[in-house]
Amino acid sequence: METPVRTEAPASELPFDVFARACPSRETLEHVTGRWGSLTVGALREGPCRFNELRRRVEGVSEKMLSQTLHALERDGIVNREAQPTNPPRVDYELTPLGREVAERLIGLIHFLEGSMDEVLTARRSYDATRGGR
Repeated sequence: METPVRTEAPASELPFDVFARACPSRETLEHVTGRWGSLTVGALREGPCRFNELRRRVEGVSEKMLSQTLHALERDGIVNREAQPTNPPRVDYELTPLGREVAERLIGLIHFLEGSMDEVLTARRSYDATRGGR
């Protein structure tokens, strides 16, 4: 099922301004675009996951960081956490409708970057060669 994409209003008509220090949208942007947030949202785009499935999919994330990331995304309404009354308990995480829309926009950026890596790596080599390397 396709999630309808919202149309954007001109920035001057929006009630929030991510560039303003106190705007709550800034915190949500950090949750979504931070390393673990973007990878978690991207992984959940593939479908619901249990915690350890997500840990395996998002290589390098610690249990603590994944837990904090999921809590922040759940608080922002991007991820839904559903605990099953089983023994042992089963907890599934999935994207909300808002989260699916965020994921679709994010995956476009991810695919663009993956497809541009030859250019990025060439730029890095050039930069490192002129600045003494890394």
